[in-house]
Amino acid sequence: MRRGLGVTLLAVLGLIACGPASVPADEAAAGQSAPQASAGNQVVTSGKSAVPLEAVPAQVMNAASTAHPGFTATEAERETRDGRNYYDIGGTMPDGSEIEFDIMEEGRTWRVVEAQRDIAFASAPEPVRVAARRGDQTFTPTRVIESVQADGLTIYELYAEAGGDPQGRKVEVRWDGRQAAVLEEEWEH
Repeated sequence: MRRGLGVTLLAVLGLIACGPASVPADEAAAGQSAPQASAGNQVVTSGKSAVPLEAVPAQVMNAASTAHPGFTATEAERETRDGRNYYDIGGTMPDGSEIEFDIMEEGRTWRVVEAQRDIAFASAPEPVRVAARRGDQTFTPTRVIESVQADGLTIYELYAEAGGDPQGRKVEVRWDGRQAAVLEEEWEH
């Protein structure tokens, strides 16, 4: 009986060792929800799960603090999208403004792929505002998220009221510092 238990234990440990190395034990035990496809596109996501800051890998926290010195983390979430592992680390800057970093795992390292902050629509570059309203001059966002990408591009996520939902309509505009273009598909990060 003990020999059978030992073989079973070795098999279980072998399966664990072959599984994804980056999934924290608390998430594996909690049983993540089944992957979900986002509405309107083919992004497959595990859904976001809150993670205590002390459970976030040091390399993830270092990536956030290196991206913006003076950043203070206040919350963390973990997600798998299209097979890629992400942490969203939210917090504040020394001036009190809020910011969130999307940090993606590549190989065995973590890097900031996007820094997000809410801004007023009037603060978006004029070409972005014009592009967002192209074809609908009444488009008035209730929320604007400025997402600075690691490659220097900026994606503006603009949400407006639709069907009683204050964020029911979403428009994404890509800004490269010269041209603004409305995206036909949701941005990857």
